[in-house]
Amino acid sequence: MQMIRASNRWTMTWMCAAALGAMLLGGCATVATTGTTNSQQSRNPTIAQAGELARNGAALTGAARSANDREIERLLSALDNATLSREAASLAAGDPLYNHAAQALLRRGLPLPRAFDRTGWNFDAAGRPAAEHDGYRPPVKLAVLLPMSGNLAVAAAPVRDGFLAGYYGEPRRRPDVSFYDTAGTPGGALAAYDRAALEGNDFVVGPLGRDEVNALFAKGALQVPVLALNRGDGEPPAGNASFSLSPEDEGNAAAERLLALGAKRVLVVAGVDDTQQRAVASLRERLVARGATVTDVAGEGTSDFIPFAQKEGGVDAVFLAVKGSSARLLMPKLALAGLAGKPRVATSQLLSGTGKADEDRVLDGIAFPTETWTTRGVPGLPPAAIAGSQFNNAKGPAARLFAFGFDAWQITAYLQRLATTADGHIDGATGTLRLDGFGNVQRTPSWSTFSSGLPTALADASNR
Repeated sequence: MQMIRASNRWTMTWMCAAALGAMLLGGCATVATTGTTNSQQSRNPTIAQAGELARNGAALTGAARSANDREIERLLSALDNATLSREAASLAAGDPLYNHAAQALLRRGLPLPRAFDRTGWNFDAAGRPAAEHDGYRPPVKLAVLLPMSGNLAVAAAPVRDGFLAGYYGEPRRRPDVSFYDTAGTPGGALAAYDRAALEGNDFVVGPLGRDEVNALFAKGALQVPVLALNRGDGEPPAGNASFSLSPEDEGNAAAERLLALGAKRVLVVAGVDDTQQRAVASLRERLVARGATVTDVAGEGTSDFIPFAQKEGGVDAVFLAVKGSSARLLMPKLALAGLAGKPRVATSQLLSGTGKADEDRVLDGIAFPTETWTTRGVPGLPPAAIAGSQFNNAKGPAARLFAFGFDAWQITAYLQRLATTADGHIDGATGTLRLDGFGNVQRTPSWSTFSSGLPTALADASNR
């Protein structure tokens, strides 16, 4: 374990973070706020059916629970915005369907009639002082679980430094913070968590690895609440949360963008690596749930897209789960198939292998998710170019993880506001952040495109 006020091992790191904190532009994350019948009595048959599934789902676990939730999502997706909003507002407090309906509203960028129904949350632990006027209410004693040694240390370092940049940039009361090395602790993340609880921490951030998160969530009720830095296979235990930059989240965000553009039939072009395939699977699931479809999944080595474009029903849009170097080769082939004028949306991997404007002009017009900090800047952090020029862990591919760490601090500090208000959100470094009714931080990324071969922020970026 390393403690901020007592350890020498990370002194240089923390001095750098403190120096970065001194560069902060001022201000904290923007956190904003904006309630019958029950689902059994609704005259809408879709709501009645979804409500029955939601009530029965309370007794399910694992794969059965996930399948039940997907069926609820499919049913709700058939409702238009006005009907969904009206029916959600009519649900009584405590109706098990409400959190599903509110989550559907959240995904569509629609306002919630009231805050999510929540259980298991305790924001008064350790005598935590009352929230300030903007909702700022950090823990009193905070543990951060990261693999600060071993194979994942390279990924963990920018997360740690981004977290510390936010921490040191906050002039108000801050918690005592201790770092626990999950890779260097016998017993790994579970042992590190147990030690953090034993040593009196009232909140835990981490762990980072997906398997570690699964193992921790499998414990069920947790003695000290957690903001996990990855998604588990299931929902977090009640009173806990998870935050992620996962490929699944990018697939979901791309699906919502395509749906907002009116696309119902989407051609997917994807590479074979795990990250790309996970994004595709997530996109397909979300599109199907909302009444759209993936017409085909073509490999990035496909030479002729005309057969895909000429299928009955045609193609409304193209989703690209490929790196920029592959996308450059694909664009002429898509143009020959008559698909160049269709909406094209990609994952953030589109930036990989780019950087030469003359070559990247062929990518003009493709929308891809980006971090708000790197494209537009955010209150509380200096411009990404300035930070990257001074700190290795804030530039290049590490900048995304640095922004992720910064947002992890913001979520920790404003979690109560996120959890208890209908429109609580953080305008964070990675995007607009909200907390759904199941403990998952939902991230609406900023969107960019290429213009004359240069990455450029889109004016209609989704700050919903």
